[in-house]
Amino acid sequence: CETCSEEEAKYRCPRCMKYSCSLLCVKKHKLTLNCSGIRDKTAFVSVNEFTDLNLLSDYRFLEDVGRTADAAARDVSVHRPTTNKFINYLRNRARRHNINLKTLPIGFTKRKENSTIFNKKEQKFYWHLKLVFPHSHAEYTLKRVPEDRTLTDILKPYIDPGESDPVVCQRLKIYTMSPHSDVQILMKIENRRQNSTRYHELDASRSLLDNLKDKVIIEYPTLFVVLKTLKNDMVVLGQ
Repeated sequence: CETCSEEEAKYRCPRCMKYSCSLLCVKKHKLTLNCSGIRDKTAFVSVNEFTDLNLLSDYRFLEDVGRTADAAARDVSVHRPTTNKFINYLRNRARRHNINLKTLPIGFTKRKENSTIFNKKEQKFYWHLKLVFPHSHAEYTLKRVPEDRTLTDILKPYIDPGESDPVVCQRLKIYTMSPHSDVQILMKIENRRQNSTRYHELDASRSLLDNLKDKVIIEYPTLFVVLKTLKNDMVVLGQ
């Protein structure tokens, strides 16, 4: 085992080819080397080392790409209309929830990447959401986040040591090591002068919809997750 150097190796990582003896050592090597454990299907293989297995692997990779492309072609959110009628419909629906949703002209980056939809059958929004962790210099984009999910549940896969992915947990270590009471969720207040930037403080125990009410959203919400004990230049409204 290349992790503990004590037991006989039983597993080999498909990504970095390191040998491990147990699940514990597998997890440990992923954290230490920041390894995902997923085989790199596009890794270079020289002609001298190319075998029938590599050929079969490439063929399956192309099949996977084909299936993914076909699934994307069938995805309603990818081919959602970008007409004024659709945009106005989203804005009107948001207005019913007391959310002032503003959209950018077609061609802007935020307009292109926005995957927010309104499900008529369920009568609720599925938001495109960006999470920013300034103290770790990390950003994550979430798609189709239901409006009734609480912010606590949304953040669990990122800052909860018991539920977060080992790689994410390691990257956001400063957050996972801090008590929940120290975590603060902020959202920038739009339509203010550049030299007077302020932030709303959101309630983690309430749903995404409740936190967005009576606020201006440009395309989709961007939430900043900060720690109260660490100094930052984000001034909360009223402070």
